[in-house]
Amino acid sequence: MSQLNDVESLEVVSSNIDTFEKLIPLLLKRVHPNNVHILASILKQSLLPSICEETNEEIDQLFTRIEKDANLLFDKNIQEKIKEFTTKRFERDKQVVIDRTSDISKLVVLMEEYLNEAISSNGSGTKNVLNIREKIEAININENGLEALTKLQNELINAASLIEKEMSTVTDKLETGKTKVQELEEKVKTLEAELNKTKIENMKDHLTGLLTRKAFNDEVKKIESSYKRLNTQYAVVFFDLDHFKKLNDTYGHECGDVVLSTFGKILNKSIRDLDIVGRYGGEEFIAIIHFNLNRELLQFLKRIKSIVVENSFLYKDKKIKVTFSAGVAIRSSYDTYENTVQKADMLLYKAKENGRNKIVLENGMEI
Repeated sequence: MSQLNDVESLEVVSSNIDTFEKLIPLLLKRVHPNNVHILASILKQSLLPSICEETNEEIDQLFTRIEKDANLLFDKNIQEKIKEFTTKRFERDKQVVIDRTSDISKLVVLMEEYLNEAISSNGSGTKNVLNIREKIEAININENGLEALTKLQNELINAASLIEKEMSTVTDKLETGKTKVQELEEKVKTLEAELNKTKIENMKDHLTGLLTRKAFNDEVKKIESSYKRLNTQYAVVFFDLDHFKKLNDTYGHECGDVVLSTFGKILNKSIRDLDIVGRYGGEEFIAIIHFNLNRELLQFLKRIKSIVVENSFLYKDKKIKVTFSAGVAIRSSYDTYENTVQKADMLLYKAKENGRNKIVLENGMEI
């Protein structure tokens, strides 16, 4: 009884559970350890990466503990920590964005300040010149003669000196301002690069480096648009690693992560620029493969199969044989992308039911 959680303890009291037999149905409601591991992975993906590096380190340290013992997710202190990190990450990321975007405001204010000063300084000299022009227009050479011209000459010299001094000051200020503007421009460029990097990282699955399910679905929208406009032919391929649970139970979750990561790299290196591949969830992967001729699609599928079957996955000093099953559906055979995905999923299920370690296509062909 002491090992039950609070919810279970309340149910024991409310349902009057007083024998081991009555306790069994309650215990069967507990989440399977493998599912806990997947949940921990999803939680980590949702929290990382953060724009704030300090937050990244703290979250990573916490989930390193959870990866070693997934049941820590049910620990109240750990749950409070996750809750705290979720709030902390939001606040810190917001502050980082505020701090960095303030450089853009400084840039605008600084440019305004120096331009105003330049205009203001230049205006003073211009005013003096205008006053002198009015005096020149008012001079009557016959009446005032040389004395008026001499006085005017002195005023012109003084005005020229003043303008020269003002322009020198303006030039110095503009040079100083230019340097500060350049510094702020560099900061803004750095900020843009960092935000773009964060955006790209959020699109990638942290373990395999492939597109996340959400990012994959976003890319599919672009591919579907191209398909409807240009009739670009493509296939949906569903992959699933065979006996992955057994692999985790035998060698541990760290080994499972190595296998997932390596399989992801194999898929990523085998696709072309037009194609996309993502981690669908757990040990499932999904790819969009463009092709003109059927043999191009078959070549891709056979290449993946031969790489995986003919080689071993290396974990520490162990060489581990891994196989996969896959289902393949052609987009043009179905009304919608969603129907194509459903068919590929059904064909994957068929491949697993018929012995695994095979790729099943919609025309009945098996690889």
